[in-house]
Amino acid sequence: MSKYFKSSRLGRCFYEKNCIDLGKDLLGKVLCRKIQGHILKGMIVETESYLGGNKDGASHSYNNKRTARNAAMYESAGTCYGYKIYGSYHCFNIISKDEGSAVLIRGVEALSGAEIMLLNRSDRRKDGGDKLKPKDVSNGPSKLCDALNITKENTNMKSLLDDDFIWLEDKETVDDKNIVTCKRIGIEGAGKPWSDLALRFYILGNKSVSVREKSAENKIIQQSQTSAS
Repeated sequence: MSKYFKSSRLGRCFYEKNCIDLGKDLLGKVLCRKIQGHILKGMIVETESYLGGNKDGASHSYNNKRTARNAAMYESAGTCYGYKIYGSYHCFNIISKDEGSAVLIRGVEALSGAEIMLLNRSDRRKDGGDKLKPKDVSNGPSKLCDALNITKENTNMKSLLDDDFIWLEDKETVDDKNIVTCKRIGIEGAGKPWSDLALRFYILGNKSVSVREKSAENKIIQQSQTSAS
């Protein structure tokens, strides 16, 4: 057992579920990263699911095309999948039980180590982070990777089950009535129907969400008001 193992660390059974369910269940859980003796923690507030096989043309594993880049998508549930975009920015994903499927972590809310996260993000910014608002430190897939020092090189193929430097902890379960479900972001190039799939999930009202979908939020609010009346 890892010496950094926490009693609240999520185990194998948590990840052994389909990609859509995992995308929702990850909301409210805590992404932990150990760096130079410091443990940074951020609550996951936004995710996107990418399905395997021929179910999702926006997925890196579409039609089961295996490459050196997407090899982690065929590993066991709870494996980390990291990759680069635009040559230098990183994205962090978690593998579900379905072959070739993964959940992209799009946003986290800083819980501990916020000062270090801000310093990490400042390295990318010309203003040195002086104009960076707290809610903007980790409200995007590459932003959170910068804040938590997550790269393809230091996380890809690692297991969240037993790695000493990256893991997930339990915190809370977000009720379905507080989960906004809407289209994913930045995948228009994949074309329809993939770009129309409602596979982005986020916590209603959380300030660390990258982009709000107000129409989807209004539906939840209206449904809540109807139920209460």
